[in-house]
Amino acid sequence: MLVGRRVGIVGSGFVGATAAYSLTLLGTCHEVVMYDIFPDLAKGKAIDIGQSTSYSPQGTIVTSAETPSDMKDCDIVVITAGVPRKGDMTREDLLLINAKIVKTVVLDIMKYSPNAIILCVANPLDVMTYVIHRLTKWPRNRIIGMAGALDISRMAYQINKKVGFGPGQTRAIVIGDHGQNMIPLPEISAVGGIPLSQLVGKNDMDEIIQKTKEGGAEIVKYLGTSAYYAPGRAITVMIQAILDDSRIVIPSSVLLEGEYGYSDVTVGVPVVLGSSGCEQIIELELDSENKEKFANSVASIKEGIKILEDNGFFE
Repeated sequence: MLVGRRVGIVGSGFVGATAAYSLTLLGTCHEVVMYDIFPDLAKGKAIDIGQSTSYSPQGTIVTSAETPSDMKDCDIVVITAGVPRKGDMTREDLLLINAKIVKTVVLDIMKYSPNAIILCVANPLDVMTYVIHRLTKWPRNRIIGMAGALDISRMAYQINKKVGFGPGQTRAIVIGDHGQNMIPLPEISAVGGIPLSQLVGKNDMDEIIQKTKEGGAEIVKYLGTSAYYAPGRAITVMIQAILDDSRIVIPSSVLLEGEYGYSDVTVGVPVVLGSSGCEQIIELELDSENKEKFANSVASIKEGIKILEDNGFFE
């Protein structure tokens, strides 16, 4: 029994529930605590997931929190709460609504799990990760945005469709923001250690990049809702790395303090994940084209931050 490994998940929708279920399937932690603004939703899903755990490698305890105070002393807290953008919403509307939701959640985390590592999944992800930094003023290693873990899995999926082999051996890299300005890097991706450039031509590479960027939209097209299996699994991979101190390299949205030439902005870059959270930021050598793309990503995120500042959110 992995005593002391307690993970809180705020938001019991499809993504949060899938992450909770994945954690119990793998026996990653001792306890998963689910919380939602609709308590019955969290309670029902916690019971359902809990009833599946007798078939898991570890006897994971799954509970629901009636109030934020019930979700205390967590080692990691995942924030999936937020609303999707609706047709009549502007970007400013979405930012302000979700920032207010995240603020409420973060204040509770600071009160009841002051030593936790926070994993942000709320959208727009990079801006919400920045919001958490500004509100908590915690060391930057303890606040991480889950973006790259999902984006590289989508890129790996597209690579495998092209080459027809190597599932599980594909290593993809995506940096930048979690949106249309993301930057898939096929030139440093590989299958079984073989550089992708030696396996596919330029046209295929271009298609892999485009389909990776459109990965979420394609799912919405067919399901009418956003993805949850791949995001839920990506969350689990990051939690495992932190709890097991495995020090894996995975792109994540983290606060830059001079790296890549930027400061006071959260954006996706390769990091080392271990027991302290983000233990190291890896600086890639980018060519002029990718430097420009990265600058566009940063500018987009800073635009979102400025909207919040102009509306007095941080005052």
